[in-house]
Amino acid sequence: MNELSDPLVNIATASKLRFFPISFFAMIMGLSGFSIAWRSAGTTLLPYLSWVLGCIASVLMLLITLIYLLKAIRYPIDVKQEFHHPVRLNFFPAFSISLMLLSVVWHDVPDVCQWLWLCGVTCHISLTLYVMGSWIHHTHYTLAHANPSWFIPVVGNIIAPITGTGLGYYELSWFLFSVGILFWLVLLTIVLYRLFFHEPLPLRLTPMLFILLAPPSVGFIAYTGLSGGLDNFGRVLYYVALFLGILLASNIMRFVKVPFFLSSWAYSFPLAALTIATAKMGQLLPGSIFYPLSQVLLMLLSVIIIWLVVKTVRAIIAGQICQPE
Repeated sequence: MNELSDPLVNIATASKLRFFPISFFAMIMGLSGFSIAWRSAGTTLLPYLSWVLGCIASVLMLLITLIYLLKAIRYPIDVKQEFHHPVRLNFFPAFSISLMLLSVVWHDVPDVCQWLWLCGVTCHISLTLYVMGSWIHHTHYTLAHANPSWFIPVVGNIIAPITGTGLGYYELSWFLFSVGILFWLVLLTIVLYRLFFHEPLPLRLTPMLFILLAPPSVGFIAYTGLSGGLDNFGRVLYYVALFLGILLASNIMRFVKVPFFLSSWAYSFPLAALTIATAKMGQLLPGSIFYPLSQVLLMLLSVIIIWLVVKTVRAIIAGQICQPE
């Protein structure tokens, strides 16, 4: 019996490796954002939780990277197909964004922080150039392919200044912020046009609507760091993020009805970004409603992260992940 079962186990393991999705890096973005949110909220509750979450995110980042590298070695054709897929391509920059977010997590360890940031920025600029080049010289994109995940490759540049400013890369941070914020407006127009006038997103992609929250939230955090305080443009960024949060909350029942997919991790990082931005707003406007609001958002984020982790573990055990689509 063992002689027969071992080959079957090997075949099943190989199959899971072959279909291991690049979108797993969205999990690292969510957990890193969760760690930063606990630290930014300034709560004395569970003071070491942020550090523990940062360690978990770092270990998972290493594990997922090694697994995907193994996939690239054993199944390079499948990786190439993902790299040319109109949706999955956008999740390759989730790797470089995860590195930049981990540089925020480990900002108290300067050498590690700088190494993570430099690696993340170098990878992300390269991926931004590649993705934008593929958009401009495409032969297979249609408007139906447009969805909020398109923000990840280009708009992800606005994450860089959060750590870059403190590391002394002031002009480079402004460069990356400028690229990200400008193309956020361009891509926002395209995505909203697709959502308003064409067919709705497939059920599997519905959680990605939460990605709309991320650019103005992260943009606000990055901009206030670059400008050194709160001004009217910073207010515009934050209030756009807050409005989008209210808009998504008003449609909560639509999201509740969506079953769990790996894409459900799209709920995590954008909500973490809004939580961090709200905590930042509370620091810049002491005595305002924003600090208690950040605590409410932090509790909501915590519930969603726990739900995502439980659902992900159950899906892995049930063999529902790493399947051909």
